[in-house]
Amino acid sequence: MAQSDKPESLSYRDAGVDIDAGDAFIDVIKPVAKRTQREGCISGLGGFGALFQVPQNYKEPILVSGTDGVGTKLKLAFDLNKHDTIGIDLVAMCVNDVIVQGAEPLFFLDYFATGKLTPEVAAQVVEGIGEGCVQANAALIGGETAEMPGMYKSGEYDLAGFCVGAVEKADIIDGSKVKAGDKLIGLASTGAHSNGYSLIRKVIDTYEVPMDTVIGGKPLAEAVLAPTKIYVRSALELQKHVDVHALAHITGGGIPGNLNRVLPDNCHAVVDESSWQWPELFTWMMNTANIERYEMYRTFNCGVGMIIVVGADDVEQSLEILSQAGETAFLVGEIKGGSSEQQVHIV
Repeated sequence: MAQSDKPESLSYRDAGVDIDAGDAFIDVIKPVAKRTQREGCISGLGGFGALFQVPQNYKEPILVSGTDGVGTKLKLAFDLNKHDTIGIDLVAMCVNDVIVQGAEPLFFLDYFATGKLTPEVAAQVVEGIGEGCVQANAALIGGETAEMPGMYKSGEYDLAGFCVGAVEKADIIDGSKVKAGDKLIGLASTGAHSNGYSLIRKVIDTYEVPMDTVIGGKPLAEAVLAPTKIYVRSALELQKHVDVHALAHITGGGIPGNLNRVLPDNCHAVVDESSWQWPELFTWMMNTANIERYEMYRTFNCGVGMIIVVGADDVEQSLEILSQAGETAFLVGEIKGGSSEQQVHIV
């Protein structure tokens, strides 16, 4: 560019950033955030920091935090142009991690980054975040929306979430109570949740599978974008009545890579795979791509989104409470004494 061709001045719009779109997007977020308000909320959106007061019913509160994203499930949302449930996934991945330590999620913040903001798409994402927060009874009190031209392909964005919860110090669930003879209760997942999507996309691409292929009575597109189950309300209800020894959120690494995280060194878990039926999505993937069964278990939840460890005497009451809370719950195994090189055995 010749010296005479250079503009006299540059602005954000010359860089591809639309300030007006960002302002309009704030108007979309505010009613969503308002719908998620709960005890403890102090400030509204728009400040430099979000304020929240720990509810006064806590005597000795311990804060528990979690942060996560939704992985390459986003790529399928882009390809299918379906963005209304990916926000639920974002919230679920964070609040389900917080609840395993016995904490009640209090508030949530999100990070949405894109090359150029498309308000309609962003609004769908935020509506999903709001729905996830409602399901978890967590307030959406802030976040960040960033336009970064040149960082993302057209039509793509990235998401991250951050959740803070609270638990009474005396009620922290850390796995220290787990002992031989305890039983394992599984809670059904709603699909692949938000893990293993690099392999899911590889199977779809490699075998050129049409997205309208019917899997388990629904199109593949619907099956792979089914939102992650949020277990907060049912887990909290169970903790009111039963001494829960441990919870494991079954995410990346599957049952072997997550259940072992809550087991003491002197115990190992035996999981009976005949105690539940895999959702058709997982069976279809295993058969279509000839994936080894153990590889499936260490990549996907295979139909079990959360595992709860309780004493043997509390099994029946736990199953009843969880069922009344809307969960599909089933006995999946037990804790055995003695150390083992492989702490989780699937038999």
